[in-house]
Amino acid sequence: MADKKDSTFKTLSDNRQAFHNYFLLERFECGMVLTGTEVKAAKDGKVQLKEAYASVLGNEAWLLNAHISQYSHGNRENHPPIRNRKLLLHRREIDKLLSITREKGLALIPIKIYLKNGRIKCELAVAKGKKLHDKRETERAKTAEAEARAEMRRRAEGGCDTEADEREAPIRAATGVPSGSGALFCHPVS
Repeated sequence: MADKKDSTFKTLSDNRQAFHNYFLLERFECGMVLTGTEVKAAKDGKVQLKEAYASVLGNEAWLLNAHISQYSHGNRENHPPIRNRKLLLHRREIDKLLSITREKGLALIPIKIYLKNGRIKCELAVAKGKKLHDKRETERAKTAEAEARAEMRRRAEGGCDTEADEREAPIRAATGVPSGSGALFCHPVS
């Protein structure tokens, strides 16, 4: 029974936009100080990290602008959706984050909030903002990689695509090979 509890890991919220807007350099796992209704709402997946960031204020790490919706069955003691939440890190980690953000001008961005061994954790990343041309370059690289993967998959299946058939049409006409007799240039992998 203890082994099953140790292996639990459930993502409650992730910040996909951070991967698009920032170069993520170094990651840290930290705990969070939450109220009871915040924990229940977070376990229901009512967390949004879109505009959230972290900062070191007064030698303590804080998560700012994270939105945790109010718990649906909460009473008048329900929490406000947006408030500063304390992050739990070791002193040397806080000092490292403070020096990195002050000297190099990098940002602390929450990547995801997840449930690990019954506790809610936050993964922070030291991030450098991307310029517009960096975003375009990343998008181009993703597109090229997807096209290469699709081409490899097509070749592994042994078929030819319609573009190859269109390229072969003038050659077929010149040589007199009928169009239904198979590919001229593509050979199935055996």
